[in-house]
Amino acid sequence: MLNRSLSRPGLRTRLLLTTLTALALSAGPVLAQDVGRMEQILSEAAARDAFAGSVLVARGGEVLLDRGYGMANREWAIPNDGDTKFRLASVSKQFTAVAAVLLSQRGQLDLDAPLKTWLPDAPAAWDQVTVRHLLTHTSGIPNFTAFDDFAATKTVATTLPELIARFRDRPLDFQPGQGWAYSNSGYVLLTAVIERVSGKPYAAFVSEALFQPLGMTDSGYDSHAAILPRRASGYTPSAQGVVNADYIDMSVPQGAGGLYSTTRDLLKWEQGLFGGRILNPASLAQLITPVRNDYAMGLEVERAGEGSIVRHNGGIEGFNTWMGHDTAGGMTVIVLGNLNGPGSDKLGADLMTLARGGTVSLPGERQAVTLGAEALQAYVGVYELAPTFAITVSVVDGKLMGVATGQPPFELFAEAPDAFFVRVVDARITFTRDAAGAVSGLVLHQNGRDMPAPKK
Repeated sequence: MLNRSLSRPGLRTRLLLTTLTALALSAGPVLAQDVGRMEQILSEAAARDAFAGSVLVARGGEVLLDRGYGMANREWAIPNDGDTKFRLASVSKQFTAVAAVLLSQRGQLDLDAPLKTWLPDAPAAWDQVTVRHLLTHTSGIPNFTAFDDFAATKTVATTLPELIARFRDRPLDFQPGQGWAYSNSGYVLLTAVIERVSGKPYAAFVSEALFQPLGMTDSGYDSHAAILPRRASGYTPSAQGVVNADYIDMSVPQGAGGLYSTTRDLLKWEQGLFGGRILNPASLAQLITPVRNDYAMGLEVERAGEGSIVRHNGGIEGFNTWMGHDTAGGMTVIVLGNLNGPGSDKLGADLMTLARGGTVSLPGERQAVTLGAEALQAYVGVYELAPTFAITVSVVDGKLMGVATGQPPFELFAEAPDAFFVRVVDARITFTRDAAGAVSGLVLHQNGRDMPAPKK
């Protein structure tokens, strides 16, 4: 969670970014061949070292897939499995959010009261900030993991007050409630609020109020010093191959990303949370109601068929995670990886698609078709994905080429009119047309996310 990759990555960082949305499909029965397809795409990713970790897919209480891939410890060749403990990174945020909502349900915490109610020494700039703003990333408090000095400070042990001091004097990115920006700082402040209201350390409160009632005996707040049986080591790719990940002191993530768990414990969590064992129906509805940018409280929510897909991902040194739940079909997908990269996000979205009755194509299975020169020319133009990030499409030597801002060109291969795929990464582009039939935009599909870009 707490390097710059933890902050929701911008389109500017790379063309086909890793995020977390699953396709909106109608949930259907999960057949044997669907589970076989899940195993196929997981094995393919593991074989090319694009993923290592543990995966669990379930419908309600029925476990459909529960497997480990790759090594929990490469030096000792210890494999991952369903009991391997992984750092959750920003998947931790939902536990922090539920803890806050639970305190509200108990009448101990007013989510709409000023933050200063519990942190009276907060700076004047935070006078209008409420707990709800922190939960929904609408506070405007800048994200400390995006600061230029974060790489130097992430290795330094700290206290909660010292951590807050790193960002308390920074100006707000926007006025509270007037915008949206992912902020780990907000969840550090929620950690402090939870401790103040409950009278207990964050780790103790989360354990007593959330983990213990659900029998989650393999979950907790991580500590580098603790001897933690079956804890995975974290790895990251490099030009020389896979290497041990950078160090981050676990006093830094706090409630923004400091927890660890297993796939099997997290299934207990999803069953308990959506089964009403932690929050009452009103509190649960509040937790998963989006406020801005499809973000609710510690969770992203996307309408899908008759229900919603409630999910979150995370990234911290050596670990990438993805967990999602389909409220209509009762499907749960948990992907915990101990190799940095887009694998967990991509696989999480693909597995949810398969679990809900959809189809997933591996890059090598796509077949290109030939379109005429006139058809290709219709796609030429500039497509804006963000104010400072666009894809420019042109025809070069009879080939349709794309160039993302600040990046090398890539070829677009047609698989049907208006439908193209990219071979250098696992992504597709669909062009959209207006009522007159003219190309008016494109949608970039990658890792389960659909990113529209109007034509300028």
